[in-house]
Amino acid sequence: MIRFLSELYVNSFKSSGENLATAIVPLMKLISLTIMGLILAHPSKQIIPRATFKLLSKLVFVLFLPCLIFTELGENITLENIARWWFIPFNVLISTALGCLLGWLVVAVCRPPPQLNRFTIIMTAFGNTGNLSIAIVGSVCHTKDSPFGPHCHSRGVAYVSFAQWVAVILVYTLVYHMMEPPMQYYEIVEEGVEIEEQRPSNDVSRPLLVEAEWPGMEEKETAHCKTPFIARVFNSISGGSQTNFPDVDLNAEGNGGDSPRSLNCLAEPRVVRRMRTVAEQTPLQHILQPPTIASLLAIIIGTVPQLKAFVFGYDAPLSFVTDSLEILAGAMVPSVMLILGGMLSEGPNDSTLGLRTTIGITVARLLVLPLFGLGVVALADKLHFLVDGDAMYRFVLLLQYTTPSAILLGAIASLRGYAVKEASALLFWQHVLALASLSLYIVVYFKLLTYI
Repeated sequence: MIRFLSELYVNSFKSSGENLATAIVPLMKLISLTIMGLILAHPSKQIIPRATFKLLSKLVFVLFLPCLIFTELGENITLENIARWWFIPFNVLISTALGCLLGWLVVAVCRPPPQLNRFTIIMTAFGNTGNLSIAIVGSVCHTKDSPFGPHCHSRGVAYVSFAQWVAVILVYTLVYHMMEPPMQYYEIVEEGVEIEEQRPSNDVSRPLLVEAEWPGMEEKETAHCKTPFIARVFNSISGGSQTNFPDVDLNAEGNGGDSPRSLNCLAEPRVVRRMRTVAEQTPLQHILQPPTIASLLAIIIGTVPQLKAFVFGYDAPLSFVTDSLEILAGAMVPSVMLILGGMLSEGPNDSTLGLRTTIGITVARLLVLPLFGLGVVALADKLHFLVDGDAMYRFVLLLQYTTPSAILLGAIASLRGYAVKEASALLFWQHVLALASLSLYIVVYFKLLTYI
């Protein structure tokens, strides 16, 4: 009996050690790549100049990431799978909503400077559901004792890619408008006075953070991107704002015999008109970027059996094209981690956010939100919303709550001219501390997923 208990204890200890190693080793691989990027881009040595890292980020955005999304999502997607995977994009919305709630609590408890309240909420709510999740999935599936079974990498990348379009829409709607410069801290000038804007679109000295995940973002500037546009529309803070957003000319509508009362009934309500004005200034046309186009093409081709048989598969007439794309896609994960290392090598900027708020956002995003994610995924599983017996499906859902704030938020901050230094400093500390939080939660996830 004593011998049996001792063997059981040894086997249990060995199993726990193996589970721990299986969870930690993939992350250590990514850390090694990040350290290489940090060394290569460190300002004291600068073995590889910053311009090279910016070129690499453009290659990831325009070539490597679209190739990876197209080859993996296109091969796995079907009409049946779209119906089974519906909870993945919906989970992005849930995680963002819960993150906004946590961000509001951070504002209430930590009391950041008033002009940074919306910034605090967005940085807590919007996580890196794209590049970093794909890198983690790729590293986990590259491990010999991966618990996710055959075709681990292909399924994992397909799941992550399937949620990309939701994240992009959120960036150009919710995030874009929430990162608007606050009206009360914006300098209003008289009409007719022109402000000379500095547009360092090709400035090599610009921080790598701005172009690390969405290069060319600053080239998408609009007339109102650096102004408190929504506040001016809804508050009409000056006479100039009234002329920029004129009321509907009621006298020009309808027939001459109609009464003024009937015209007022048919006129567009003022609130609706203002909402339409804001919608027209929302840069939805920029959603169609290379990764989004790759996702759409993959879904279209993957859901049409005749097209899929022509493009994907060993015997497909265009199999040589997909094989070439797969070779290019293999460069995506190492490139992303090298770029992250290059970004971290620049160090944190000075920030007016305050230590207490910085700690609050980091704790809420990296430690508290994953606990909410465990509850959401457990509830969804109990309600039979998830794919039965698919551990990778659940792992990707949990990752959406676990990653640090999206690097893309730094580019949005630069585009809107709002809290750029604060975004840089916060993203630096979050990604440094995420090494510990990701290690902790990946161990927990692996332990829980073994029971599925």
